[in-house]
Order: sequence, then structure tokens, then C-alpha cells
Amino acid sequence: MDLAAVVGVILALAAVLGGNLLEGGQLQELVNLPAAAIVIGGTLAAAIIQSPGKDVGRSLKLLGWAFGRNKVDLEQGIDQVVSLCVVARRKGLLALEAEADKEKDSFMKTGLLLLSDGKSADEIRGTLEVEMITLEQRDLQAAKVIESMGGYAPTMGIIGAVLGLIHVMGNLSDPENLGAGIATAFVATIYGIGIANLFLIPVANKIKSLVLMRYQYQEMILDGLMFIAQGQNPKAIQQRLQGYVR
Repeated sequence: MDLAAVVGVILALAAVLGGNLLEGGQLQELVNLPAAAIVIGGTLAAAIIQSPGKDVGRSLKLLGWAFGRNKVDLEQGIDQVVSLCVVARRKGLLALEAEADKEKDSFMKTGLLLLSDGKSADEIRGTLEVEMITLEQRDLQAAKVIESMGGYAPTMGIIGAVLGLIHVMGNLSDPENLGAGIATAFVATIYGIGIANLFLIPVANKIKSLVLMRYQYQEMILDGLMFIAQGQNPKAIQQRLQGYVR
């Protein structure tokens, strides 16, 4: 789990709730199930209408990625490529097939299988570049879905507030509860703006950063596999790949 992301969410909630308490407000004043239903349901509905179902489903999966173990380790990747180079030089490229069977990363596994099959460097690069670009575009599109939800949420909050005010105005015969009713109506606006700016938009931007980091990592792995295919020695490969971490 990404502790920094979790701490960020906790700080956001603490800032809003703490500010409300400092102003003399009560926690229960911010609890409104109808407002939450309007904002969350309306935001999801807008995203579903706007985007293909596969992009919406992918975006929900990426929410878990944003809060999970998501950091790529370039140094570890370099060490792995160097180790694979040593195996290839000692036992031949065919020995990389056994290494591929142990590999959990599908990108690395595909590259090793292509190497062990004796594919040319151009064939390996072409195949892996297609996989890299396809995965990047798919995940960036899913991140845009979350970002668009951050644009819809405040509008849904306004709709919720207006609906609440309509309800209040329909009960003007009870002036004692008028102020409380208006305050409750505006809770929907808080939900919409808060969810958008404290969660959806930051998460979308984080996913975009993670996608770019993964692309850089895969690009480094691809270069390393190309160096192995060209028969370069482990020391030279390590020196050349170090440029990715400087």
C-alpha cells in the first residue's frame, strides 16, 4: 500500500472536518445520504455515459493501483537485466526461456521468450514497443475517465444543492427549520467540490505519473534486452542503463 497516498487522503479529510469543527460546526451537519447519492451516483452516471464500458472498468481498477504498491525500481530492473545477460552469455539465449517461466512481469516475460526463440532485435523491439504504447494509451485513457469525474462532481453537487433548496422552499410554512434546511442543501456542494479536488483529480494525475514511470521502466528494460540480443557484455549494459536513473 502507498502510505503517502493514504496519508494524503487522511489529511484532506482532517482539514475539512477539522476546519468545520473550528468554525463551531458539528460532524453530523456534514452527513447527508441523499446528497451523497446525488453526487456519487450522478458522477458515475456521467462517466458511464461519456466513456466506453471498458475504460470505466479499467479506471476503477486503476484506483487500486494508485493506492497500492506502485513504485517501479529502476536499479532493481538494471540488476535483473545484467543478471539475465550473464545467464545468456554463459548458457546461451535459449536458457532465457527458463528465466521467463519464473518471471511475473508480463512485459519482461514476453521479451525473454522472444530472445530465447531467436527473434531478431528489430522483431523484439517492434513487438515490445506495440505492447508498451498500447498499455500506456489504455491506462491514460482510463485516467482521463477519473479526471472527467472530477469535472462532473462539482456540477452534481450544485444539482444536489438546488434540489435541496427546492425542498426547503416548498416548506416555507415552517420558518424555524428554514436555516437548517438551507445548510443541509449546501452539503451536496461540499461533497461535489471536495470529492473532485481532494480525491478524483489528484488520483487521476497520480495515475498519469505512474503510467509515465512504468513506460520509462519498460523502455529501459527494452533497451537492456536489445543489448543482450546484440551480445554486449554485462558491464557495458549496466553502464548504459544507468543513464535512466541519473
